[in-house]
Amino acid sequence: MADNNKIEKFSASLDGKLVRPGDPEYDESRAVWNGMIDKRPALIVQCRVVSDVVESVNFARDNGLLVSVKGGGHGVAGKAVCDDGLMIDLSGMKNVNVDAESKTATVEAGATIGDVDRETQKFGLATPVGVVSKTGIAGLTMGGGIGYLGRKYGLTLDNLLSVELINYNGDIITANETENPDLFWALRGGGGNFGVVVSFEFRLHEVGPKLMSAQIFYPIEECGKILRSYRKFSSQAADEIACYALVVKVPPVPPFPERFQTKTAIAIVACHSGELEVAREELAPLETFGNPILSLIQPMDFVSMQQGFDAGVPSGMRYYWKAHYFDRLTDEMIEVFVSHVNPLPGSFSLVGFEPLGGAINRVEKSATAFSRRDANYVLGIWSGWEDPEMDQSVINWTRRLHQKMTPFAMGGVYSNYLDQDDEDQASAAFGTSYERLRAVKAKYDPENFFRINHNIKPKKAVRGA
Repeated sequence: MADNNKIEKFSASLDGKLVRPGDPEYDESRAVWNGMIDKRPALIVQCRVVSDVVESVNFARDNGLLVSVKGGGHGVAGKAVCDDGLMIDLSGMKNVNVDAESKTATVEAGATIGDVDRETQKFGLATPVGVVSKTGIAGLTMGGGIGYLGRKYGLTLDNLLSVELINYNGDIITANETENPDLFWALRGGGGNFGVVVSFEFRLHEVGPKLMSAQIFYPIEECGKILRSYRKFSSQAADEIACYALVVKVPPVPPFPERFQTKTAIAIVACHSGELEVAREELAPLETFGNPILSLIQPMDFVSMQQGFDAGVPSGMRYYWKAHYFDRLTDEMIEVFVSHVNPLPGSFSLVGFEPLGGAINRVEKSATAFSRRDANYVLGIWSGWEDPEMDQSVINWTRRLHQKMTPFAMGGVYSNYLDQDDEDQASAAFGTSYERLRAVKAKYDPENFFRINHNIKPKKAVRGA
């Protein structure tokens, strides 16, 4: 650890604030969304401008400190924070600048997807992002980005045009299709392995302001029947339709019938990004899958739709995730799934299938580091609870379901859903892109300075080559 004189000099060089253990804001500053993560950095830099990031990287490198990087802080594995190192907190850098004429947006790396949605929708524009508005744009983008607009316009990373990044030398680098294209390729799927991205430029599309939304809840006893109907519907759906099948806890509020509140149910949640009247007609079959507890098919403004899951994933609760890719849903796997998901453990647990396909699958596999272009579904096991005494039982439940579904999976895992005990899954997450990613890592971060992430170890040069 650097001596106090060096730390004071470092602090004076910052536009932002240096937070240390014992400071009143230390505990709040080190906290991330997943309450299971409890790490204590030696220093936290609350960055305000790019020069703060440069100073932080240089100070950490010169003083042999570990570095973690926090954008939105929403990653389940808690890689935003480290023990005894320097945490670079970008959450104060969240400007979103929209160029409506060129249909692009420049977004600072501390922004959430809610920040992006709010600013782009002022111009009737959007870029595909996730479905929880408090998610950080940085981690989401560099890992993939699955959401309601993905089947129409691709993953979040498919709409990335350029980035600015601080490398381990403290240099500011631009990466896009013409400048450092190898780095640009790697950043689209390879996560935060290559430096600190401080801004993103995205392509925007005309979206909204209202889209057709469907939220239909069925009794859990009908789960198998609903999933078989979902399989048929989703396999034939237009690109404008993103349809999720989720096992959930029924919210304890009207208009849900009181006898179903807090009970486990199967929900079909869908968004149609096309013309409203066409959308209403094309989503209508979702109401016929079984006997609905509640059915709502109605126009909704896009920003509100993007906030629909927020209440179910509050900050500070305890979360543990697992995931699989699937190309199809078979009768056997549906039976196995149904036999395990009732009841759900924990108040904030959610399990189910989110759609890929469409534009996501039409991108050439080698065009980005996101390697699983042939999958049609992600199974997410997003377990959430409040009581620490439930930790082991819920974690064990999550692992059992993941294990039971493994024989039906395609292999690999969506990197944004890797948890803190998935260190051995990095190569599986990056799939056929892994060796190429190692070569890019060796070029841009040869000493593995940025390693508090789902780490890609740099490829070592062959002696004499």
